[in-house]
Amino acid sequence: MKQTLKVGKLSIPVDNPDKVLYPAARFTRAAVVAYYVGVSRFILPHLKNRPVALKRYPEGIHGESFWEKDAPSFTPSWVKTAPVPRRSGMLPINYIVVNDRRTLGWVASIASLEIHPFLHRVPMLDTPTMIVFDLDPGEGSDVLTCVQVALRLKDVLDRMQLESFPKVSGSKGIQVYVPLNTAVTYEITQAFARTVARLLETEHPDLVVAEMAKHLRAGKVFIDWSQNADHKTTVAVYSLRAKRHRPYVSMPVSWEELVQALERKEPDKLYYGPADAIKRLGVVRDLFAPVLTLKQKLPETFVQGVKSSRSTAARQPKSLVSYAEKRTFAKTPEPAPAAIIPHRSRQGGRRRFVVQKHAASHLHYDLRLESQDVLRSWSVPKGMPYALSERRLAIATEDHPLDYLTFEGVIPEGEYGGGTVMVWDIGTCDVIEGNYWKGRLHFFLSGSKLKGEWVIERDPERGERAWSLTKVGSAMKPISPKRDDTSALSSRTMAQIAKARDAEWRRDRAAAAGDKLRARKQRPERKTKAST
Repeated sequence: MKQTLKVGKLSIPVDNPDKVLYPAARFTRAAVVAYYVGVSRFILPHLKNRPVALKRYPEGIHGESFWEKDAPSFTPSWVKTAPVPRRSGMLPINYIVVNDRRTLGWVASIASLEIHPFLHRVPMLDTPTMIVFDLDPGEGSDVLTCVQVALRLKDVLDRMQLESFPKVSGSKGIQVYVPLNTAVTYEITQAFARTVARLLETEHPDLVVAEMAKHLRAGKVFIDWSQNADHKTTVAVYSLRAKRHRPYVSMPVSWEELVQALERKEPDKLYYGPADAIKRLGVVRDLFAPVLTLKQKLPETFVQGVKSSRSTAARQPKSLVSYAEKRTFAKTPEPAPAAIIPHRSRQGGRRRFVVQKHAASHLHYDLRLESQDVLRSWSVPKGMPYALSERRLAIATEDHPLDYLTFEGVIPEGEYGGGTVMVWDIGTCDVIEGNYWKGRLHFFLSGSKLKGEWVIERDPERGERAWSLTKVGSAMKPISPKRDDTSALSSRTMAQIAKARDAEWRRDRAAAAGDKLRARKQRPERKTKAST
């Protein structure tokens, strides 16, 4: 039942305002609205002209949650939106822009517990105004371990004469912001964040990890430098979090407060409930205000180094080394890893997927999902599950190059994976929730044969490379035997593809690319150090 809440001079229509969203604290939808309106004077400057992704929990933190990127159909006409092009060239995503109290109140009223803005403002989609280091504790670590890493990070930044500002995430970690507010691109800021993270990993190997793989993080803190990308968002300062039974706030703190919490071993001092946050703001005001205006430049030697390396060398994902080592490209028609051309803005861009039917030593299906310039790949012996909750084994294989999306042909006998390959289905993939590196992805496929939701997650009980692929959302009608033996790319059968062998035209080009890659791998690797 919709009611109108009066918050100060603002009237906000709210469905079911007494709905409890945080059960342990009996914190209701109305309380969420009241908090956001109460903190509006502090949070709005940090959201102004920034597209936001909303994490919504209509049934509360224990119910189903989802990311809202495209403004929903019921968005009021007075809510400002910003169109952001998709990489696929389809209609743009209309992100909500929260520039006033009325919009903020409406966003809160639809149970958007978490607000995640981009690091840039519209329309400057490739110009971040800051760098963020997201410190995420692994198993056996906690927020105080993150404090130790944050202080070491501050030392490095201080040596570069870069002022930094910390905030507790409201969950387990800490985020450190470096305001720039000068002309710079994500290509530069991400390279800088990655370099600093790896420098700290080298200097403190028992405390810091800079790689995303979750199994490397035990007892350490992962410095997530990848947040510095045009398609990534970070939880807003003063946003609520939905990570615990009670509401906590992503709150700025001073470096002195971090030191004090560490010396006294008081992690609880770094968690702020909504009432605590508003009370604190009345005393200390906005500790993040300088992030909006402070102008800083990255070391010029570093910036020029990045520009030079980008203009003289192509990037090659390290994860494709295994793919290349298993193949002799002078013999197989499969595509060799090629140089990656830096792409335009990926905000809202849909990823692609392919399912290939592969008659190797055993007939199976290969599922490949686009992620970070490669195709994450799994062998699914029994094919995609169609029945609701049906679960099938998926064996993780090496990452494949993006050119493999359209590979259809015959891999010669004696070569790795020898046999006929069909593009069984191809289309777009929307990630609904999850993270590949954390071992779980909930995604929606839209192809010529497959349409619907699946979840793939690591299943260590079934083996080191084992994942489980499960049909979720709703059941799907099984594919007929005739369609199962028809290519989504060429409409050919497996027998026709085997007879044509027409993919082998790629061989000369692939061999040259493979030789180039092998030559690059034989060169000694040079270590990059942050300019101090």
